[in-house]
Amino acid sequence: MYRHELLERRAAPDLRDQVLGYRGFRFQAIGARRRLLIPDGVVKVMLGFGDPLRVLDSCDPARTWRGSSLAGGIRTTGAIGEHTGLIHGVTVLLSPLAAYRLFGVPMSEWAGLSVPPEDLCRRPWAGLSARLAQLPDWHSRFAVLDRVLRAALDAGPAVSPEVVWSWRRIQGSCGRVRVEELAAQTGWSRRHLERRFRCQTGLTPKGAAQVMRLQAALRLKEAGACWADAATQAGYHDQPHFDRAFKSMTGRTPSAFHSERLAASPHDAQDFVPGQVTSAILVHPT
Repeated sequence: MYRHELLERRAAPDLRDQVLGYRGFRFQAIGARRRLLIPDGVVKVMLGFGDPLRVLDSCDPARTWRGSSLAGGIRTTGAIGEHTGLIHGVTVLLSPLAAYRLFGVPMSEWAGLSVPPEDLCRRPWAGLSARLAQLPDWHSRFAVLDRVLRAALDAGPAVSPEVVWSWRRIQGSCGRVRVEELAAQTGWSRRHLERRFRCQTGLTPKGAAQVMRLQAALRLKEAGACWADAATQAGYHDQPHFDRAFKSMTGRTPSAFHSERLAASPHDAQDFVPGQVTSAILVHPT
């Protein structure tokens, strides 16, 4: 028996620059499922209602995490999510700056990790999964998330305007901006910018630029460009440079990743974030 239930919804209008959306899901499949998650600059908080999820670092599979609910820190390397075929819950998609305000701990402390959200911060995460599971439908769950996250954001620590500006500049340029330029524009030293940026986003400015440049190349490929053109238009020296960067960040070659996306069922939603290339269903064992 195969059951596939997925409902995506945007957050309330006043939250949308920080809370990027919600994904309610319920899957019942025959056999385990695996998904490769690509670095995308988004923090994902999975609030599960039942069976656990297992997460592995795609470049270092010895690093693993397991839990019904997991907060995935921002990453510069890929991850593989696995479940038994039965999974039910909701994923909250956050900008790293919003995650800093919601969890109230330095993002650098859990970058690249997947940890139970209540281990990072009791409020509002402790008991939230159980509360959502008891509600009758997705719309009720999304409404509760809007209210809970709004209150938590209002109570959370402030983000430095210089870090906000730098993050948006890196995003807007698709990673094609020099750290020296960011430092000059903010009036900070490079070292001070890197320290504050890493604390509040989980990445250095250079690491964030690498993620944005990777995403730019993947979007170009999805739009029909060949790998060589996608690589050069995204700012890589040439396709071999892109191939090396892609494999170091995901553990796979670009062609293998593209083949995995093509092999998945058309019913499988592979991308979590609009306008981003975020994952591939792994159909074949690796």
